[in-house]
Amino acid sequence: MNSLSNGLSLNSSTSSSSASSSSTSSSSTAPYMLVVEDSDEDFETLQRVLLKNCDVDVPVVRCCDGDEALDFLYHRGEFATQSRAHFPSLILLDLNLPGSDGREVLQTVKQDDRLKVIPITVFTTSSNPKDVESCYQYGANSYLVKPMDLQQMKTSVCRVLDYWFELMQLPNAVL
Repeated sequence: MNSLSNGLSLNSSTSSSSASSSSTSSSSTAPYMLVVEDSDEDFETLQRVLLKNCDVDVPVVRCCDGDEALDFLYHRGEFATQSRAHFPSLILLDLNLPGSDGREVLQTVKQDDRLKVIPITVFTTSSNPKDVESCYQYGANSYLVKPMDLQQMKTSVCRVLDYWFELMQLPNAVL
């Protein structure tokens, strides 16, 4: 079992599982964000920014690779017994992942009639125009290059959360 902040947990059948959650709310029907990020350093920075700088308080579930993210979304493998009544309200997706990379995750999610309503923000170090183009072709809702400057990171991440959780009306399927 993976340990989560504030007493929440996700059951896992293996100790090598990386899905984890941090939240100030334990409600299984509350909006939440799925972060697909293989870098512990990048995820920890993101968590600090979310906790200390953003006005939007949204629970976070992390998957460390594309295969784990797809298993989570499709309730397969170690997530088969998870009782998650709804999908994430937003997916923050890195592109360069072990296993199924972010492009494959994006394409799979956006081709699935049940999952395609989930907004996906690609959050990656790649500023390659080919990556940007292909992600939008696959159905990404936004593409954000990870800022290297901490202040820019704070501003960018908080704006993304404000946009999706405060400004936009999300479909019922992800609420």
